[in-house]
Amino acid sequence: MKTKFFLLMLLVLASVLVIADTSEIAVVVKITGIPWFNRLEEGVLRAAQELNVNAYQVGPTDADPAQQVKIVEDLIAKGVDAICVIPNDGKALEPVLKKAREKGIVVLTHESPDQQNVDWDIEVIDNELFGKVNFERLAELMGGKGEFAIFVGSLTVPLHNYWADVGLKMITEKYPEMKLVTSRIPCGEDVNLSKQRTQELLRQYPNLKGIVGFGSLGPIGAAQALKVKRMPDKVAVVGTVIPSHASVYLKQGYIDTGYLWDPADAGYALVYVAKMLLNDFYVFDGMSIPGLGQATVEEGSKVIKFNKILEITADNADSLGF
Repeated sequence: MKTKFFLLMLLVLASVLVIADTSEIAVVVKITGIPWFNRLEEGVLRAAQELNVNAYQVGPTDADPAQQVKIVEDLIAKGVDAICVIPNDGKALEPVLKKAREKGIVVLTHESPDQQNVDWDIEVIDNELFGKVNFERLAELMGGKGEFAIFVGSLTVPLHNYWADVGLKMITEKYPEMKLVTSRIPCGEDVNLSKQRTQELLRQYPNLKGIVGFGSLGPIGAAQALKVKRMPDKVAVVGTVIPSHASVYLKQGYIDTGYLWDPADAGYALVYVAKMLLNDFYVFDGMSIPGLGQATVEEGSKVIKFNKILEITADNADSLGF
């Protein structure tokens, strides 16, 4: 009986989602012009076309929480119907997201499962598992001992720091001979800064054996610094990367393994769920989104969760399509 109900809901939802409407859905990213969010925009625009809705992507020119807040303020003043945000600083956004909801605007987030003033947060991966697989791979490459460092997009990006927390807890419990050489370094959204920070680490910690980078440009910058020094396989590098961006470094041995999800899936899902809510459909456990499959929605939670972790290697990076 439950299965029949789900099928009926999906059929009705599918018919409503293809009807053109005038809803305006804005997706606000952390920073424009970098490969990660260029790929996410492909999902936003594909959803806009397939669902016959006015959806688009905007964002600041650098990963500045204040700029992102200002963009959301402007969208509220414009009177958009839905605002979807990938936060640079979840806490800084709370007041303006509350204001948006008070105006009747649908509010969604991605990469911010603890956000309070939202209708829903959409996660394409299991975040605890994601943190663990990155650090488990680093530990494997380092032989379970030695010095390592962590890059994050910034110290306020919610998920980057959650993954770091999860991974460090696991390392402490399972690999006591691994040592974090310094506090996590905010540089993962800037390839030149990531390269510079890696060069500084190599000078200050000549025995450095590993870097885990969250923020799609962190591992790339680390790889570039290692390439300048002609040090393939000297320092293990894992983390979030765009496959096409990382392919050459994976093949040359400057990045060992990447983990992420397809950002286009996240962009598509944000627009899909926003239109669902604007059409008065409700979110339920087991609901499906094209390309992502069935969602897990725990009772009392505001998180719509999928599990689409991709492992990126020298062998498969070119075949993943982005």
